[in-house]
Amino acid sequence: MQALRHFLLAVQFFTRIPITGRLADWVGYSPEMLRASAGHFPGVGWIVGLVAAGTLAAFDWLLPTGNTYAPLGSAIFSTLASVLLTGCFHEDGLTDVVDGLGGSHDRERALDIMKDSRIGAYGAMAMLLAVLSKVALLALLTSHSLGLALAALIGAHVIARLWPMFVVRSLPHVGDTAKSKSKPLAEFITRKGLVSCMLWALPATVLVAWWQGLPALVCALALSAAAALWMRQWFYRRLQGFTGDGLGAIEQVSEIGFYLGVAFSIRLSF
Repeated sequence: MQALRHFLLAVQFFTRIPITGRLADWVGYSPEMLRASAGHFPGVGWIVGLVAAGTLAAFDWLLPTGNTYAPLGSAIFSTLASVLLTGCFHEDGLTDVVDGLGGSHDRERALDIMKDSRIGAYGAMAMLLAVLSKVALLALLTSHSLGLALAALIGAHVIARLWPMFVVRSLPHVGDTAKSKSKPLAEFITRKGLVSCMLWALPATVLVAWWQGLPALVCALALSAAAALWMRQWFYRRLQGFTGDGLGAIEQVSEIGFYLGVAFSIRLSF
């Protein structure tokens, strides 16, 4: 029951799914509980991935078959569903990070820019390219195989929420910690929490391997992990730590890396 409460708190924090009334009273809240809920971050990816996959499958069935633009339309509405479900939570993190680190080489100034609610040119371009990359890759996967696209969607949303937890484990949280909403969550994650994350991620990896084979899984994990590691090193070099926005940026970039790895595996399988 305690694990279920932590999971529901993670759902409440990372999505727009309403946890209200008696259920909210039962779940409760404390900084310690929010910290423990980090172990269920990939579990939230299952919810988002299943909603996105269901939307993709529904529009693939509803749109005209054999039409060149049908996979593109399905990919757009699938991405829209995921954005609505999360409230653009991670996309916002990506824009803030790119605005900050692109706008100034000074550490303190970059952190100040990240806290600014306005979107600059760097952030707008980053969001545009990220959304276009996801839509294009999902359309490509859907045109090849709907089943593969569905497996990739679920796998990407789960695995992309696993890598940020390793960053939480390995780097300090920086920025305005007194006002940071992510501070209790990002302050620390235990080994038990990491094990919980990996247990959530394991079925997603099996799903991709079952549908497309082990090479597809290896390619997807490799590119997704490489993207997360690159972001981690960027934060370490520029900020000597990470922010909550940085975790959202890692999720976005590693999600794209996962789709790209699955797409590469199609070519390599011939």
